[in-house]
Amino acid sequence: MSEIEQQLRIQLAACYRLIAHFGMDDLIYNHISVRLPGPEHHFLINPYGLFFEEVTASSLIKIDLQGNALEPHEYQVNRAGFVIHSAIHAAREDAICVLHTHSDASTAISALAGGLLPVSQFAMHFYQRLGYHDYEGVALDTDERQRLVRDIGPHQVLVLRNHGILTTGRTIPEAFMLAYYFERAARIQLMAQGSGSALTLPADEISAKAARQFNQCEGDIRLRGEREWPAFIRLLDRLDPGYRR
Repeated sequence: MSEIEQQLRIQLAACYRLIAHFGMDDLIYNHISVRLPGPEHHFLINPYGLFFEEVTASSLIKIDLQGNALEPHEYQVNRAGFVIHSAIHAAREDAICVLHTHSDASTAISALAGGLLPVSQFAMHFYQRLGYHDYEGVALDTDERQRLVRDIGPHQVLVLRNHGILTTGRTIPEAFMLAYYFERAARIQLMAQGSGSALTLPADEISAKAARQFNQCEGDIRLRGEREWPAFIRLLDRLDPGYRR
């Protein structure tokens, strides 16, 4: 195993642990993958049967774009995980990490006709930068891959209607931070809407400005995860460094 693969395994295992820590996991379901260097587009994904809090660097399964495990493993790969993740990894060179969750808040937002609104600064990360994909049932059919790719378009985040969300990152930390910010934005929007009061939304040009600032790293803003990730790693190492195994 190359040193790069080993480091990616540790980062990806950390990402699984963080999703569990912040309550965005769904039992043994959902998936996060990272594409390994090389023209083959091999990627790592979780073993189907482990809680996210149980995932370790060595337990991750290496598969190809056809869903074949490239190494012997006692666990299988979730079929829906393969369909969704292989679609994005094959089509988007910038999608090094693909993260899919069914958190309560993101799933609730996915069912709203208006989707995510610019209610909070967290939501500004995604202003006019979201794709939406209509629900087609459990993602078991490979022909859905072309529609997933179509609907995410150039964006880093895809709202899966009545299902959840999918984020992509040039790095694992970036994909995690997009999921984290979407979750915060979703919870705040649902709280505001649940109050029964009318929403106050910024003018379109202000929302567009904030989105540009976040996405073009203006001022002292950096690539999502660049500053935060070392602190997250320190947190995990205090809680349980076993993810590194």
